Amino acid sequence: MNDKLLEVKDLKKYFGDSKKRLHAVDGLTFSIDKGKKLGVVGESGCGKSTMGRAVLRLHEPTAGSVIFGGEDIVAYSKARLRKFRARAQIIFQDPYASLNPRKTVSEIIGEPLRLHKTFKTKGERYERVLDLMELVGLAERLINTYPHELDGGRRQRIGIARALALNPEFIVCDEPVSALDVSIQAQILNLLDDLQGRLNLTYMFITHDLSVVNYFSDDILVMYLGKMVEMASSAELFANPLHPYTKALLSAIPVPDLHAKKERVLLRGEVASPINPPPVCRFLPRCDYAEPVCAEEEPPLKEISGGHMVACHLY
Repeated sequence: MNDKLLEVKDLKKYFGDSKKRLHAVDGLTFSIDKGKKLGVVGESGCGKSTMGRAVLRLHEPTAGSVIFGGEDIVAYSKARLRKFRARAQIIFQDPYASLNPRKTVSEIIGEPLRLHKTFKTKGERYERVLDLMELVGLAERLINTYPHELDGGRRQRIGIARALALNPEFIVCDEPVSALDVSIQAQILNLLDDLQGRLNLTYMFITHDLSVVNYFSDDILVMYLGKMVEMASSAELFANPLHPYTKALLSAIPVPDLHAKKERVLLRGEVASPINPPPVCRFLPRCDYAEPVCAEEEPPLKEISGGHMVACHLY
């Protein structure tokens, strides 16, 4: 039995023309099992959000395939893609910019239901909106309010309710808590975790906060300049990071202990350009462990131990 809900194979997304192409996502291959949470981490500009949108075809992939439920959605027509939208949704990073300021809470949450003609009458749609509001912890009294009248946490709950409206199987969470206060972040993370258990959801959780991804994710994919450099279970990655970039990321996590002694790995050098990059290791200019082969060829992704993948010539 195949438990994989999503399989991404050699996914690429370039911007620009053939003379000057920005390699935002460059050859990613991974999979997510049903009911699991995959965390995607990396510094700003590494291609995390672009990858999430390309998987949903919000950005059209330049190359590669996205196998969802056994079918390649890259080959879908517009009609089939519209039906696919009911099965896979996204929660955006900014809970204000992603909501229409001219629509009320009920109109925002009910819009997917209206567009997909899920219910025959407005009354049925209204009842579904109320159910969704209760599901995400929004009071019924807020149903006719506008986004600007609410705080960030409630706005993000609206975005979550909208994503759940069509009963999807898979949700891309694009940094859904980065714009929120710490206490509100915890509430939203606990809500997403609870919803996964109740609705049997599968998540791709994109973030730059390693503390959050360690708490929330089953597996973690580390990206650097459009490439996957490491992937492992959350426990394995934090216990045994292999790639020099992953080690530097983990060393930057603050420890809430004044007396804790933690060695910080400082990254020196300049970030390589993602525009027409040479076929060598992209982390080369910042790596203290670089060998001559690193400047000659790109390191392939290898499985070092059970499910622990790394792209580095040191292994």
